[in-house]
This record gives sequence, C-alpha cells and structure tokens, in this order.
Amino acid sequence: MAGPLLAAPVKIALIDPLTGPMASTGLPVLEHLRFDAQRLNANGGFNGDPIEIIGLDNKINPQESLVQLQKAIDEGARYIVQGNGSAVGSALIAAVDKYNRRNPGKEVLYLNHGAVEPSFTNERCSFWHFRFEAHSDMKMKALTDWIAKRDDIKKIYLINQDYSFGHALAEAARTMLKEKRPDIEIVGTDFHPLSKVKDFTPYVSKIKASGADAIITGNWGQDITLLVKAAAEFGLNVPFLTYYGGSPGVVSQLGEQGVDRIYEIYGYYGDTDDDAIGERQKQMYEDKKWDYFLFYPRITVMLEMLQKAADKAGSNDPVAVARALEGLSLETSYGTVTMRGEDHQLQTPLFVSVLKDNMPYGAEGTDFNFAKLDRIEPEAVTMPATGCRMRRPQ
Repeated sequence: MAGPLLAAPVKIALIDPLTGPMASTGLPVLEHLRFDAQRLNANGGFNGDPIEIIGLDNKINPQESLVQLQKAIDEGARYIVQGNGSAVGSALIAAVDKYNRRNPGKEVLYLNHGAVEPSFTNERCSFWHFRFEAHSDMKMKALTDWIAKRDDIKKIYLINQDYSFGHALAEAARTMLKEKRPDIEIVGTDFHPLSKVKDFTPYVSKIKASGADAIITGNWGQDITLLVKAAAEFGLNVPFLTYYGGSPGVVSQLGEQGVDRIYEIYGYYGDTDDDAIGERQKQMYEDKKWDYFLFYPRITVMLEMLQKAADKAGSNDPVAVARALEGLSLETSYGTVTMRGEDHQLQTPLFVSVLKDNMPYGAEGTDFNFAKLDRIEPEAVTMPATGCRMRRPQ
C-alpha cells in the first residue's frame, strides 16, 4: 500500500449531462470515476500524484460542452472525459485540436468513454482523442454476426435517435445484414428526436403493425427506457437487440417484463465470473442507493490504462501519456484490451447478452442482470481505420 499522496493532483474533468432527463447517464459515470480514483489513489495514483475528478454539466448540449471545456482547462484539468452523445464528442474533438495547436506545452487529452460515431477514429482521428469503447460499426459487426446465426430472425425494424450516431447505426445495420443475411427484410426505419419523446406508443404501434420479429436500436438514456417500457405495456413481445439495454432505469422499470426480451451488445456482461468485479458493482450500488445505477467497466479500464501509461512514461504530462497509451494492452476480467496506436480505438472483446432473473449480481438493486449468450473476440470485432491520417506532435 502506497503512502499518503501529497503532490499536486492530476485533474480529470468529466463533461457529461449531470442534470435534466439524461442525467441518469452522466451521474453514474461521475461516481464511477470518483470510486475508481479513490481506489487508484490508495495505490499511488499517477506516478505518486493523486487523481482529482471534476464534474461539469454540459446538459448534453455541444455549445455548452465547449463552455465547460474552457472551464475545465481554467481549473487546471488536462484530461477531459466525455461519452454521452456523439454530437458533443464531435464538438470536443474539434475544440481540443484547436486548443492544443494554439497552446503548446499546455495540451489536454480527450478521453472518450462512449461516443461511438465511427468517424472519430476513422477520417476524423486525432492524436488528442482516445476511445475506450467499441465504436458503432464494431458493435454492429458483432451483432450482425450473431443475428446471422439466428434462423428465427427474418424481419427487423430499426428505430434510433435522429442524429449522427443513430443514422450511422441504421446504415451499418442495413449494409451488414444485406451482406450476411440477404433474406432478412428491413420492415421499417424510424428516427426520433434525442431526449424529446415522452410517449413511444405511436412508434411501438408501427413496429407491431410491421410484423417485425426483432428490433435493432442504439437508443440510450431515457429514450431506451421509455421505448422498451412502452413496448411492454403495448404487448409487443419481440426481442430488442440493443446497444444500451442496460441503461439506467431499464432493468428496474421493466423487471420481469424485460426478461428474455432485452438483448445487449456490450463489452461486459452481468453474470461475470470475476467475483471481485461483481462485488464492486454491488458495493457501488449499495453505497449510492440509486434507483438507476449503471456500472461502467470501461471507466475502470480507462483509468487503469491511464495509470499504466503514466507509469510507463514516467510522467503525467498528456503528450507523454498519449504516446505511452498507443499500443498499450491491459488484462481485464473479460480478456485483453489494446489501445490501437494508428487511430486510438480500443480493441476489445464484445458480448451478446440477454436480461435474466435470479442473477448473482443484480443490476440497479434487483435480481435481474444480463447473462452472456455469445463472446466475440477482438480480432472478429476489429475494423480498419478508414481514412485516418493522424498528425502527431513533434
């Protein structure tokens, strides 16, 4: 056990929604960052310097995010974390690039925990941006591989939020399903406003009328919770193949109605074999007593990779840490993850899981969680960094 940390802190600023309808996605990230920072600080922090977490509310608005970015920099943060919303991520990539060009020696890194627009590590790749989550096309590649083996899925409905991520997901689904299962019919496509729909019943009615036997959605936050809740109340009993079926509120609000209905493609699953991870998840829920707690294993991976990179570099300077992150691997309870150097995209296994009851580590204080159905190895998930021409500092 390391001794007390007395040096100046390494400030990490989270810029995510902390108030409003999408706060249920941002607040758990903030608490998870603080939880793991405390754990890492007890073991020496970053090169003996303590980690300090700053939470800044962007109200899931790109322009407000730029205001909060400047506030974070003014407060001495040189590591910026964000992941809820690719529209925000797009604004941050451009702003961080611009700031770093104008302020050599004071650079900041953007650590992306979940904004999965593929272009961020393709044609818009940046030395100052690292993504610690599989991007949308990687997830769709894994999900469509799994769908291709399911003879019972013949008609699919696509429903997504109306912004870049939702459209990218729908296009990827169409393209990959046509290649792998040309017999599958896309019987409907809907895009709805982000975080604006209060009643999804009209959408659910259209889906039921289409005769779909499965639904693919990248909805997150309240948009996935309200969608699947409306489906359950309407009696739409078909599988939801989701990116974020484990979003806060889904499990606690659906409970038994979601069992064997809500599927998820994700870098983690609920029936973990790692008791330490399971107990940590349980402890975090019990400490907070939230109705909507969401466990973010990728936050743990991000901080542990940062710590390992800082140790490797012998420095907490963002430029040195960025260079050390390139190509860095980390052993996790669910396999090896590697930060690909050419585009700063995490290479990770993915898992298809389905909501089940009587799980050893229940989500959101329930007995329900996601049980693993299939594991897709990193080499099957990986995709080329199309159009990435990264400019590195001298």
